[in-house]
Amino acid sequence: MSNQTTEAITRSTMLDPYGIDESDLQMMLGQVISSPIEMGDIYFQTVEAESWTLEDGLVKKSSYSSRQGVGFRSILGEQTGLAYSESFEKDALMKAAKAASSIAKSGKSGTLPISTRNLDQPYYAPSNPILSLDDQSKINLLNKLDVKVRSLDSRVKEVVASLAGSYGCVMIIDQEGKLSSDIRPMIRLSLSVIVEDNGRRERGTSGGGGRLSYESLNDEKIGQYAQEAVDQALINLEAKEAPAGEMTVVLGSGWPGVLIHEAIGHGLEGDFNRKKTSAFSGLMGEMVASPICNIVDDGTIPEARGSLNIDDEGNATERTVLIENGKLCNYMQDNLNAKLMNTKSTGNGRRESYSSQTIPRMTNTFMLAGNHEHEEIIQSVDKGIYAKNFGGGQVDITSGKFVFSASEAYLIEKGKLTTPVKGAMLIGDGPSALRQVSMIGNDLALDPGVGNCGKDGQTVPVNVGQPTMRIEKLTVGGTT
Repeated sequence: MSNQTTEAITRSTMLDPYGIDESDLQMMLGQVISSPIEMGDIYFQTVEAESWTLEDGLVKKSSYSSRQGVGFRSILGEQTGLAYSESFEKDALMKAAKAASSIAKSGKSGTLPISTRNLDQPYYAPSNPILSLDDQSKINLLNKLDVKVRSLDSRVKEVVASLAGSYGCVMIIDQEGKLSSDIRPMIRLSLSVIVEDNGRRERGTSGGGGRLSYESLNDEKIGQYAQEAVDQALINLEAKEAPAGEMTVVLGSGWPGVLIHEAIGHGLEGDFNRKKTSAFSGLMGEMVASPICNIVDDGTIPEARGSLNIDDEGNATERTVLIENGKLCNYMQDNLNAKLMNTKSTGNGRRESYSSQTIPRMTNTFMLAGNHEHEEIIQSVDKGIYAKNFGGGQVDITSGKFVFSASEAYLIEKGKLTTPVKGAMLIGDGPSALRQVSMIGNDLALDPGVGNCGKDGQTVPVNVGQPTMRIEKLTVGGTT
């Protein structure tokens, strides 16, 4: 579908039913950016979401919700006024617009002509995934997954699977009167499996999704997710306690890129650097990583979970090179922080909803591929840990210090993977870890589309990724 069709859909959803026309938008915008306000915007949003959950072989839970509202933002210097209305009636919208601009001590309203910003080809189809399957087909999909998982091994004791979909429409009018629209689908399938053997119970997880329809969850995908979760759980049944100490660590491709996202990516967001609270503050143009490291944030990957046709300020998303050959060359910016730092937006202005502030956020953040084979990297290690997959973690943005748990890990002994281990905690700080990267694989992969990112109380969907990567002298916290 063309962008014109997207705009027509968003107008028919959010403006036409309430009789909101161009003159009304002009009046609201004039109030939001009344003198001496420097910047501002209007953010219309509707979103509907559903979820289905299977436990004990039955789909026991389902939910559906819908939400709509309009956020009005007025900015003067570093000060932001935000007000919102969940009613689309004109009087309610004008009151919210006036409230947002109340940070201005005095001034008068004006009007600007509203014009449409034409965008390039969209990165995902503007279709509603909730309508891509009927309810019984969604139940059948989860039942099929349950049967598949249980057929793989008799030690499977519990299966929990959930299917979620959402369909959002946004319309943004910026301070120049440019109107931008986007339609944002999303799906996610999550699977958790518990196996038991001789009284020992272990868990495995898998899943995936993106800006897709449910129809993408075909038999092949269902079989892949089932196998991954069961394999991980069974491997953990055999796992021994992880060793502790400083050692060489090899990170797997894909989801382990969450370490880059958390320990490095957040530190490259504009607001933390403007406030000088990031471990990377003041280091633009400096070597902050091994010369073989290249890290990008790319919101333009087709159908990826973190991709956007436009950010939440109406700017086209971009592929932003953050670290190139070890050198820091860009921060991720929204409009406000870009203005205060005398640069330009990188299309990273994001907000959870109309009731949230816009802040610089990641989209799809990952390390680029190197030139080593995966097996070559494993064979290069005499003694260390291979962390194939990650669980949770914690990071301090100011110092870059992190702690991550490996959900699937193995000893590396004399260039071979040997004993699976559990309880491995990777401890370090982002800048130091980057400098200790010694080998990067040619097997770049994004995570399968399950990630969410939290910041300032807001949650947005993202992707993380990396190739296989060897890091020297990383502290592993274990029990032996």
